[in-house]
Amino acid sequence: MPATQKPMRYGHTEGHTDVCFDDSGSYIVTCGSDGDVRIWEDLDDDDPKSINVGEKAYSCALKNGKLVTAVSNNTIQVHTFPEGVPDGILTRFTTNANHVVFNGDGSKIAAGSSDFLVKIVDVMDSSQQKTFRGHEAPVLSLSFDPKDIFLASASCDGSVRVWQISDQTCAVSWPLLLKCNDVIHAKSICRLAWQPKSGKLLAVPVEKSIKLYKRETWSNHFDLSDNFISQTLNVVTWSPCGQYLAAGSINGAIVVWNVETKDCVERVKHEKGYAICGLAWHPTCGRISYTDAEGNLGLLENVCDPSGKTSSNKVSSRVEKDYNDLFDGDDTSNAGDFLNDNAVEIPAFSKRTINDDEDDDDLMLTSGHLRQRSHILEDDENSVDLTMLKAGLLKEEVEDDQAGSIHNLPVVASQRPFYDGPMPTPRQKPFQSGSTPVHLTHRFMVWNSIGIIRCYNDEQDNAIDVEFHDTSIHHATHLSNTLNYTVAALSHEAILLACESTDELASKLHCLHFSSWDSSKEWIVDMPQNEDIEAICLGHGWVAAATSALLLRLFTIGGVQKQIFSLPGPVVSMAGHGEQLFIVYHRGTGFDGDQCLGVQLLELGKKKKQILHGDPLPLTRKSYLAWVGFSAEGTPCYVDSEGSVRMLNRGLADTWTPICNTREHCKGKSDHYWVVGIHENPQQLRCIPCKGSRFPPTLPRPAVAILPFKLPYCQIATEKGQMEEQFWRSVIFHSHIDYLAKNGYEYEESTKNQAVKEQQELLMKMLALSCKLEREFRCVELADLMTQNAVNLAIKYASRSRKLILAQKLSELAVEKATELAASQAEEEEEEDFRKKLNSGYNNTATEWNQPQLRNQVEEDSEDNREADEVEHNPDLHRHGAVTSSSQGRVNPFKVSTNSKEPAMSVNSARSTNILDNMNKPSRKPTALNRAASSYEKSPVIKPLIPKPKSKQASAASYFQKRTSQADKTEEVKEEETPKNSSSETSTVCPENTENQRPKTGFQMWLEENRSNILSDNPDFSDEADIIKEGMIRFRVLSTEERKAWTNKAKGATASDGAEAKKRKHMVDESEETENQKEKAKENLNMPKKQKPLDISTNQKLSAFAFKQE
Repeated sequence: MPATQKPMRYGHTEGHTDVCFDDSGSYIVTCGSDGDVRIWEDLDDDDPKSINVGEKAYSCALKNGKLVTAVSNNTIQVHTFPEGVPDGILTRFTTNANHVVFNGDGSKIAAGSSDFLVKIVDVMDSSQQKTFRGHEAPVLSLSFDPKDIFLASASCDGSVRVWQISDQTCAVSWPLLLKCNDVIHAKSICRLAWQPKSGKLLAVPVEKSIKLYKRETWSNHFDLSDNFISQTLNVVTWSPCGQYLAAGSINGAIVVWNVETKDCVERVKHEKGYAICGLAWHPTCGRISYTDAEGNLGLLENVCDPSGKTSSNKVSSRVEKDYNDLFDGDDTSNAGDFLNDNAVEIPAFSKRTINDDEDDDDLMLTSGHLRQRSHILEDDENSVDLTMLKAGLLKEEVEDDQAGSIHNLPVVASQRPFYDGPMPTPRQKPFQSGSTPVHLTHRFMVWNSIGIIRCYNDEQDNAIDVEFHDTSIHHATHLSNTLNYTVAALSHEAILLACESTDELASKLHCLHFSSWDSSKEWIVDMPQNEDIEAICLGHGWVAAATSALLLRLFTIGGVQKQIFSLPGPVVSMAGHGEQLFIVYHRGTGFDGDQCLGVQLLELGKKKKQILHGDPLPLTRKSYLAWVGFSAEGTPCYVDSEGSVRMLNRGLADTWTPICNTREHCKGKSDHYWVVGIHENPQQLRCIPCKGSRFPPTLPRPAVAILPFKLPYCQIATEKGQMEEQFWRSVIFHSHIDYLAKNGYEYEESTKNQAVKEQQELLMKMLALSCKLEREFRCVELADLMTQNAVNLAIKYASRSRKLILAQKLSELAVEKATELAASQAEEEEEEDFRKKLNSGYNNTATEWNQPQLRNQVEEDSEDNREADEVEHNPDLHRHGAVTSSSQGRVNPFKVSTNSKEPAMSVNSARSTNILDNMNKPSRKPTALNRAASSYEKSPVIKPLIPKPKSKQASAASYFQKRTSQADKTEEVKEEETPKNSSSETSTVCPENTENQRPKTGFQMWLEENRSNILSDNPDFSDEADIIKEGMIRFRVLSTEERKAWTNKAKGATASDGAEAKKRKHMVDESEETENQKEKAKENLNMPKKQKPLDISTNQKLSAFAFKQE
């Protein structure tokens, strides 16, 4: 059957790439122009071991546990295999070495360089060297005679030479190649090869054919070619048996010949047509690994194998080992007879063929496929019947031949039922977020937003380097690693290290508390016997360590042991931030490639509480956890192996929301992003791009990339989908502000204001879009998400768009919102102490969209008792159409803007005013402004009009009655609410009583003295409102000193009147007076330049809200 070509994968960066197998064929080893040597357990290995050997690696060879590489620093280096520990330098050249090969027994290597020299070096004693001179250009390739008598070499000078190793002489030279001056200009790298074992033939790729020269006679025995070859051949390799020869061309063609019959048996084309620059034949089976000039790695299976079998030596054994660990001893022993002497290896999560060494073909069960841990084949309808049939045939054969080695097979197959259900998933091992695999000699122990901890464990040094992004926190530190620490954590307070136990030493927790103010900055704690630390993390003032005994141990940052509690399952990873502890553990065993993880989120402050109680952790199908941590603002996040980033959505009952998929930003299938940090403001995912691997090398220093967040909403290409995604992303990424405020942390008010503005603008845009599309029901749904002020703007937009039904529905929605605010405010009032309410003023003038700083300004003016100056210095407080609330995010929907000279004011009852406007808590001490405000009630126009107060429902609804055109020029005036608890109150109160109870303001005192002047100048004034309006104009013309004098005069009167009023009103409920005083204070804070009290009819009309207001 033809060879099976597997999809190619990224191996190294673009450039020349070499490949070879280890002695057993268990590993594929590649090297490339990125200077790395990667050890692949198979082509699907997503996490190959990587060894950095230099800036560039041109060639590699492997034998007897020695990995030899030709590196760009002109050396031939040796590393141990598979550990990758540097084992010295064999030889040096004056320029780059281009090719390196082992001899048959692995005792010597040959290397050819661009300085025209060829050297043979003894691996165990590098001083034993032989140098071959004669080439007149850089050496391209070399090949050892299997009998160690000759060495063949090809060069850019166009010649192929065969050297006598013993006397270093040239036995023969053929001018076969095109001449060039350097390897990079060579049309072919001419990787020639001797026939294995016998060494009878030397294969040399020349143009589009392979020339085979006979040993010792050096005659051209014959040539191999094929019409499939359209470009120059680049590299050849022999099968281990010496029967087949494979060649790769510069345009990606791979051809295999049977040397005895000279027939072409395989023809394969590279999927992208790149030049084949590396070929390696598996040492025991028909499998060829190849690399191209772009750094990709490919694999051909079933090469020259008519039965279609693959080797029992599967490249990957790691996954199978982990998988087998899931089963107890009984299962293993029971299966022992069936899986006779490990003759059949069962890989994890893939179906492979069987090859029993004792009886090759007879034991192939039907199609040759076997499912993991099951004795059944592919899940088709015929598989069971065919298997049982085969078992029956085998049983008959056993009866005839009792010496057969498979006598247990039919018995087991007939007695035990077949299991064809979901298969358990190996549990992922504990890991530390921001770390690279432990087996690396140079690795990151942690990389987070604080700094980087690197570990170096080679023959020169075993040390740990700590580097801080902000050196003001602490300077860089170098630590010895004599205890072999494997996990680390880093915060702005301390460095935390932990090591596993050994036969002599217990597992240790080592903390370097560099922020301590005393001189003792280190402490070490030994774990109990047989208890290893598996995960650690740091918080603000505390340390946590999860151990193999399913315990979580808490310590203070200074080393005091605190609480201990049991974990529900084996820990996977942990993270800490402030008072929060984030734990991920195994809830159970997953199936079919899925992990089964649980999560606990605890707060370790003074009031310790558990937020997430072992909830399942959502992961992408067939993925595992890759990173766990917190955003810089303190929101738990995690990343899985498929690149999906999820964040805790506190605003949706602590659920997990996917916020980014890093795979969308990867160029190749083998590329990944290694996450190091998440920021909510600004929205940034900080990560390191890794080409061809899942983690970065320590050298050269990786560059951090910033990816944007994008929620996976539908129809993201449309305007509607984009705005929906932006709105909900803004909501999720600013929910941390509410968490900070709730827990007493500091946060920037401007950030929240900007977020609210952004969200409301998006909602208005979506409403406008829906309105244009005649989606009026959707408009109401969007308005339900808006603040009250935004609903006000939506009503205006609907009315101007002539959507009268929509405007009416939005008005009804505004009524509901007002009622909800009233109800919630009533609950707050019941809980709040009345005396505190007396001491707190309210402000509804700060506009979050435009002037977040105005609220503090008003508070300060109120604190300084500048009642009259407030009107003068803050004339713009009511000039904004979009007026929103302060920190609580509530809005007064009844603030109406106008383009006339007089700012619009809403007239409403004191109760409703308090409900809708008390958005803030400014000054707590009573001010003269509060006291003076009540004197404004002296005006005969603004007497209590109702015998008893309205209900909150009626009060809120009263604003939405039809509004007259007179409201366009009105100003906000507060009514006094009738005290609830006063049974003596009647429908009217005489002005004398009102005057006794309410102190006068400075303006009222000035108006009393100057009323006659105003009337004499304006004899046509008959309405009190006209008099007050003219008085306000004249009062503002006065100088600041004159207005202050009148205000101080009013203060003096207020102090004496207030004491008397208290004695006379001891039966009146204090809470109602408190509300009245706050409302009057707010009225004066919001006083615009022009104000006129209104008669009763106008006041009642103004209590309505008209959406047609311009």
